[in-house]
Amino acid sequence: MSNQEKLLTMTGISKSFGKAVKALDNVQFELNAGEIHALLGENGAGKSTLIKVLTGVEERDKGEITLDGKTIHPRSTDEAQKVGISTVYQEVNLCPNLSVAENIYIGRAPKTKFGGMDWKKMNADASKLLSGFGLNLNVQANLDNYSVAIQQMIAIARASDIKAKVLILDEPTSSLSQAEVNKLFEVMKKLKAEGMGIIFVTHFLDQVYEVTDRITVLRNGAYVGTYNTSDLPRMELVSKMIGKDYAALNKSVLDSKAEKKGSDKGEPFVKLDNVSHQGTINNIDMDIHKGEVLGLSGLLGSGRSETARVIFGLDSVSEGELKIKGEKVNFKHPIDAIRKDIAFCPEDRKTDGIIGDLSIRDNIVLALQTKKGLFKKISKKEAQILADKYIEQLEIKTPNADQLIKNLSGGNQQKVILARWLATNPELLMLDEPTRGIDVGTKAEIQKIVIDLASEGMAVLFISSELDEEIRCCQKIIVLRDMQQAGEVSDEEISQSAVMEIMAGGDNA
Repeated sequence: MSNQEKLLTMTGISKSFGKAVKALDNVQFELNAGEIHALLGENGAGKSTLIKVLTGVEERDKGEITLDGKTIHPRSTDEAQKVGISTVYQEVNLCPNLSVAENIYIGRAPKTKFGGMDWKKMNADASKLLSGFGLNLNVQANLDNYSVAIQQMIAIARASDIKAKVLILDEPTSSLSQAEVNKLFEVMKKLKAEGMGIIFVTHFLDQVYEVTDRITVLRNGAYVGTYNTSDLPRMELVSKMIGKDYAALNKSVLDSKAEKKGSDKGEPFVKLDNVSHQGTINNIDMDIHKGEVLGLSGLLGSGRSETARVIFGLDSVSEGELKIKGEKVNFKHPIDAIRKDIAFCPEDRKTDGIIGDLSIRDNIVLALQTKKGLFKKISKKEAQILADKYIEQLEIKTPNADQLIKNLSGGNQQKVILARWLATNPELLMLDEPTRGIDVGTKAEIQKIVIDLASEGMAVLFISSELDEEIRCCQKIIVLRDMQQAGEVSDEEISQSAVMEIMAGGDNA
């Protein structure tokens, strides 16, 4: 197939959820055969809805989809798959309790002449198929014996074997190592060379520029444009995604941080004196001052989140002392920390943060109601005033506070969780991976909010695996390694190389 042969077209696609939420408004998208095409946009731009329309998960209100020149109208993922559209998600949607071979041939397993399952042929065919992707696996082992990366490769191999014409990869690299990402890209290039059209949805712009041919940008449910990747400068791409001048937004974050430099710290709000919790952290010495953004950095398992858990009363202090405003405390439960004006936005907003079936308003007042207690109920009017205040202040994209939080984009869900804790008027705000899975524009907005809160006198503990955002936001960074404190850098000393050297155990440790 020619690389320029048009394979898929979507024109005039519109989709609304009720009267209030227009997720897609006259969107267009086209995919060539033998092309890797990035679909980009902020959280809430409409990417997921467009994919759901294409794969039959959601019914479109208007518009037309053609595949190989024929109009299609898939009403389920099974129908989409039958016409040649296959999707591999970040969380692989295969059957972990079945073997690798069964997952590849589910619904189309070879039969013996007596009508039974031809296990020998199925296992042999699965092994041969996977070897073409550089995978030498025991195909009779259950799928859940293998890593997420291998499971994704198996899902992609299955898609190629069912002769998919269009392969959709939805955030496939979020949980992969660099070596696994490189292997995935090799497979994507192989499928591209064979004429498959690949739609690549990701937040990682480096990967977009490494592997894609074209980029389509959506914003607020509308089509912005389609561009050759090689012709679109990165800053221009980001500006198109967020609808703002990214350079100016980025400068506002750095200017806010610059204003904080050299402020008088005074006595610490929180002091950890040789604090340990058995099995997670050892001998942590740390002061968190009001008016300061303190960063916690380190590799996975270094003790970053675990330190915050101890401060918040989720884990107990087994050794050492935890002091709040100079007073020794021994929190038994998070409510003890909340009553001491401490707030904690956890790493996993889906599991530990949002309550999906409650409204934005109810999610925002949750922590404040807990702090006040059951006998001091917040009225609906008070709750509405609070919700409206933070929807405006944090620029949460929603038609109203009655919207269920599960219907919001990831970035807007994160803003609601931030609003929940700001409503408690905390003196210490702890943020664990507050921008994970969020587009660059919302990241910059949250970073600026964090710095502004510190400017107003709040103490902030900022935990992130992205060094560049810690460098942008923090006046001091404490580096943890192997559950212990390895070193720290502050003010002019802060740089990526300095933090990484301590992480790795260099001379500065």
